[in-house]
Amino acid sequence: MGCCTGRCTLIFLCTLQLLAALERQVFDFLGYQWAPILANFLHIIIVILGLFGTIQYRPRYIVVYAIWTAIWVTWNIFIICFYLEVGGLSKDSELLTFNISRHQSWWSENGPGCVRKEASMSGIKGLDSHSYISVIGCALEYRYIEVMHSSFQILIALVGFVYACYVVSVFTEEEDSFDFIGGFDPFPLYHVNEKPTNLLFKQTYLPAIASHPRVGMGVRGGTDT
Repeated sequence: MGCCTGRCTLIFLCTLQLLAALERQVFDFLGYQWAPILANFLHIIIVILGLFGTIQYRPRYIVVYAIWTAIWVTWNIFIICFYLEVGGLSKDSELLTFNISRHQSWWSENGPGCVRKEASMSGIKGLDSHSYISVIGCALEYRYIEVMHSSFQILIALVGFVYACYVVSVFTEEEDSFDFIGGFDPFPLYHVNEKPTNLLFKQTYLPAIASHPRVGMGVRGGTDT
């Protein structure tokens, strides 16, 4: 297939997905979001698998990638519902950190225009060594940044799913046509090697007959008559 085909488009989409997943993984690490970190790790592995399958014409790998894109879309829909607090979910819960810590998204304190202010709690008993951090002046709330990230991931995944199904169908048709032509038929090789073998057998058999005394006399006698 040429370069301007579904295969090259799928390669581009997988590369774009890989870059977007790596960018998201960095910020999830900074925010100690353990559930997204694990999900991103699996996503990166399967996107690499799909990219390898597309380059090496391996439709089974692309099928795995297509199945994963459906799961990835579901996961990102959950992330959107989490940050928009849909269905009883709360963005302030510790669900994404597995209740290990109270960290939130890295964008909650480092978003565009955000200014951090720390106020000591020296007047409160037991909290003398702690400080209260307030964030003001954010041009965009962090939850909307996370929603935009997930929406972009959903968009790429849906387009990748469509092109993955298309590329698998093209690869399958090419394999079927190749089988029909006889690309995987072992018998032509057998028939090609059969004639030289018979010819070699005849060449070795005739000198043996001619060298036999009685047969040789019979042959000469027949020639004289």
